[in-house]
Amino acid sequence: MVAEPLLVRGGRLIDPANDLDEIGDLSIADGRIAAIGAVETPAQARVIDAAGLVVAPGLIDVHVHLREPGFPEKETIESGTAAAAAGGFTTIFCMPNTNPTLDSVETIARLNEEIARRAVVRVRPIAAITKGRRGAEAVNFAALAAQGVVGFSDDGDTTADSAIMRAALETSRELNVPIVVHCEDKALARGAMHEGDVSRELGLPGIPPEAEEIIIARDLMLARLTGGWLHVCHVSIGRGADLIRAAKRAGVRVTAEVMPHHLTMTDRWVAGDRTLVNVDEPPGEPGQPADANTKVNPPLRPEADAKALLAALQDGAIDLIATDHAPHAAQEKQGTPFAQAAFGLSGLEFALPLTLALVRAGHLTLSEAIAALSATPARLWNLGGGTLAPGAPADVTIFDPNERWTPTGDNLRTRSANTPLLGMTLTGRVRHTLVAGEERYRG
Repeated sequence: MVAEPLLVRGGRLIDPANDLDEIGDLSIADGRIAAIGAVETPAQARVIDAAGLVVAPGLIDVHVHLREPGFPEKETIESGTAAAAAGGFTTIFCMPNTNPTLDSVETIARLNEEIARRAVVRVRPIAAITKGRRGAEAVNFAALAAQGVVGFSDDGDTTADSAIMRAALETSRELNVPIVVHCEDKALARGAMHEGDVSRELGLPGIPPEAEEIIIARDLMLARLTGGWLHVCHVSIGRGADLIRAAKRAGVRVTAEVMPHHLTMTDRWVAGDRTLVNVDEPPGEPGQPADANTKVNPPLRPEADAKALLAALQDGAIDLIATDHAPHAAQEKQGTPFAQAAFGLSGLEFALPLTLALVRAGHLTLSEAIAALSATPARLWNLGGGTLAPGAPADVTIFDPNERWTPTGDNLRTRSANTPLLGMTLTGRVRHTLVAGEERYRG
């Protein structure tokens, strides 16, 4: 089905890939950007009035847990991609820690069939590094790459066998598909939150930052050895960002992502504090200490780490913002002791407002924020989107940067509202999400 012609009228067009930031129109035809600037209304075109709104390339999230196959009580393709569209995302990468694991051509092929039938945004799978994510036997990288996977990851676990990681990185060089690493020394990371003053105050077992730092260092050394493409997931510590920065300067092929919650929240949130850091936003009402909705892996860290991560995003040591959207069923969070609760936060519908808070605080320009959420991942993975240039796919996000709203369990599209942001006033909300010119979300 061909999408109807559209004219997005009078919005603030921001296209970081082409250094564009101006008021103008955007014409869409046959699923692609037709023209930008001052555009005559095409015959039979539907008009979207974008006055006062930002018109940007569709956002791209390279780290999402859709939980299918295997865990529909947490999330489904329908609910997860609906949440993505509500958050302004037009393309997402889904992680392989499913049941069965995304580790074979057959499993990827079945998933791609379900995506084609049920998803409302573009979804590209990431396959596992090892069969069953057990760390013992490598997958068939070339066969999976031929199925269109956009990376290999044992996310949720570190691939402990350095020889397997070396072979994976050598293959990534040949296939030009990254090895996407969850950096965590499991022997050290047996706690429930960041190890420090707050964990001791609450009497909770802690996870030292060294658990992350050690594996980042190892994987950077293996990337240097092999020349492969290493992509570091959810960097949460300043020392990790320092290691990545130094590796880049030494010529190592490494990219990295940071999550909005690690840029704006700290381990004080586990103690009930609802103050966002790096921004000038009013705090929310205090929460209950040890609220399981603040439990995430890697954990929320102290403010010094949040500031160091922001600096790394600003100077390019960290390339992009992703969400690590990690939905869980209510019983895995609510009424469960913190130490036993599941790790993970819902992220797809909160990335834009949290990032816009950094813009309002003067840490990022709006163009830099959109680049981190769209243009940069499109360029790194050669996706063909991430731009408003004529001829590009008409994947477009239209949002009001000033709209204030309060997330509740009822107004989110995800099945799992596991977030400590419930009830807080956020600023910035998506009005329209277009995929190949078709409206997939209207706010």
